[in-house]
Parts: sequence; structure tokens; C-alpha cells
Amino acid sequence: MSGTSAVIEFAGVNLSFSGKKVIDDLSLVINSGDKVVISGKSGCGKSSLLSLVLGFVKPDSGKVVFSGVAVDGKTAWKVRREIALIDQDVSLGSGSVESFLEFVSELKVNAHLDFSPHKLMKFFHLQGILHKNLKDLSGGERQRLAIVVSVLLNRKVFFLDEVTSSLDANLKNKVADYFLGRQDWTCVVVSHDPVWLESPSVRVFDFEEKVWKH
Repeated sequence: MSGTSAVIEFAGVNLSFSGKKVIDDLSLVINSGDKVVISGKSGCGKSSLLSLVLGFVKPDSGKVVFSGVAVDGKTAWKVRREIALIDQDVSLGSGSVESFLEFVSELKVNAHLDFSPHKLMKFFHLQGILHKNLKDLSGGERQRLAIVVSVLLNRKVFFLDEVTSSLDANLKNKVADYFLGRQDWTCVVVSHDPVWLESPSVRVFDFEEKVWKH
């Protein structure tokens, strides 16, 4: 369900890499509570939309706005604290899963949060990995652990880049249903997966044609 206020806005955005045009005069608004899937062939630049909002890349021209604030070198760090980015190549470092969760929970910036992971770990079928080394986790386990941490950090905006790519059919549905069921969350999903594209809960934006498909 779409909200009434814009969270992300691309206004006349152009972006090139090595002289190749990746984004051509894109104007797009994503409202609070929207569940948006960005569709398009592999390599067409879909993930660059996420990088623009996070300030990892700068547009050649045009403007990217997050919650009413233009994204630039001075504001990008604030934007990144509001968004959870989970991609298909999650890197979490080394050490045990349990130590990693303890480290995140003990950070001063997270002191105000109720950082209790066990219920979510069970929900996402991760209760058996606490004593595993992060480097020994499968791709799907890393993705689901990143989801758990992002939820515990109380993010309200999620960038999900091929986040179900390493999961079996049951877990794909579990993850998709979890995010799509939260009306207070804004989710931008880059995926080829039918579990997202065919859901009646999402709006699909065709990146190449720059049109809403539904």
C-alpha cells in the first residue's frame, strides 16, 4: 500500500559509467510504505538506483532526494543510517555468528534498541548457526542473517538487491511475505524472482522503459 509522502525521489537524473549512459533523464517517486520491484535485464544498471540514493555514486545531472533532503556528500551518511541495504553478496567479516550479533548489539549507537535476535533467527531458520564462523555460512544464510540484523536495527527503508537469489522456494516465500506484510516499511527490491514480480502487493517499475508495469 502506498503512503502519502515521498521517501525517495529521482528528478531528471542522468548517470554514465565510462562514457556509457546507464540512467537517462529518470524521474521517479517512491512513497512511504511502497513495495517497489525494479525490473530489467541483468547489467542494465538497476542497482545503480540504490547506489545513487545511498550516495555511493553521484548523478551526472538531476537530483536524488531522500525524505526531503537532497543526497550529496554532506548528507549521504545520514541517509545510510536510515536505510538497510541487503544484497546477494553479503559480506559480514569473520568470527562466530554469536560474536557478530553481540558486537552489533553492544555498539553505542544501538544501545537504545531491543536487540534480541532469537525469535527472528528461528523464524528465518537460522537457530543452528550461532556457533558457526561467518565465513562458513552459505550465501542464503548470510542473506537471512543480514535481514535479521537490519530488522533489529529498526530500519524502515529496505533496499533488497537479489536478496532471495540463494534461497529455496519455501524461504523465498517466507522472506517476501515478511517484507511485503509490513505496511510501515518502504521496500525497493531489485530482483528477477517471480516471488516478488508476481506479487499483487508490489508496484513493478520497468527500469529500461521507465514505466510502471503495475
